[in-house]
Amino acid sequence: MASKANYSQGLLLFRLKNGRQFALGTLKIQELVPYKPVTAMINSEPGVKGILTIRDQTIAIIDMAEVLGLGPVEESNLSKSFIVVTDCQRKVVGFIVSQIEKIVETNWREIKQPDKKLGTGVFVTGTVEVGNDVIQLMDVELLLNKIFPPDPKAALAVVTDVQREQLKPMNILVVDDSLTARRQLTDVLELLNVPCHVTDDGKKALVYMHEQASNGHPVNLLVSDIEMPGLDGYELTFEVRNSPALADAYIILHTSLSSAISVSQAEQVGANAALTKFDAKELVLAMLRGVEFINNQSKN
Repeated sequence: MASKANYSQGLLLFRLKNGRQFALGTLKIQELVPYKPVTAMINSEPGVKGILTIRDQTIAIIDMAEVLGLGPVEESNLSKSFIVVTDCQRKVVGFIVSQIEKIVETNWREIKQPDKKLGTGVFVTGTVEVGNDVIQLMDVELLLNKIFPPDPKAALAVVTDVQREQLKPMNILVVDDSLTARRQLTDVLELLNVPCHVTDDGKKALVYMHEQASNGHPVNLLVSDIEMPGLDGYELTFEVRNSPALADAYIILHTSLSSAISVSQAEQVGANAALTKFDAKELVLAMLRGVEFINNQSKN
């Protein structure tokens, strides 16, 4: 059977004040607008320049270069800059960039994981070759997490003792290329004292699932991001469903985007559930539905 998961990814190429080129997935972008003066806010976080109303929506405007530690865009250059309006992790914000280059089409298989030598604090989630250039993909989730630290209580999910005990024996695999997202996902389970295995790559996830199945402990619940370098969530789901040894896993795909298209595509490749705009309580509820589904299957 031919894979239904070979989806291309649009990338916006842009430059910051130092001339460095970066990319951002177009699925996260609402629109691009020329820079407009913003209204400054008292006691705002470093890099947050103020607020601006765009299409009747008031949003925070963030200097991406300043958050990255490159220093703010010079006042004399602001008039030539652009605002990239993004919708990610339940937040609509505008990022100031110095120059818009172009939009290119690529495939998630062409996007590579960043070099591990860069460390864990870099704001890069992958690299891709465009022509003769190696372009770094900006980790918007990590950027937003630095500016707007999550409320620790947001990871709390209220479950009964019975529900928690139902989750504990499950072989749970969490897959996400974003360090920030992985922490959010695993924090939920750690607070519930529910063990899980974590990986940052779809290919590694597939290898792990085959190893577990060979050892007689197949993965029961697979929780995966959709937008990942190498092997994205759609393709991972398709591969799992087409492997008899893995196919019984209950698959939950999630994304930081808010698109009904993501849900539709997830269903097409065989996912049991798809969550947009990640929320801890929604995730746990989806996992509990997975436990119920698995238990019902075992009775039949």
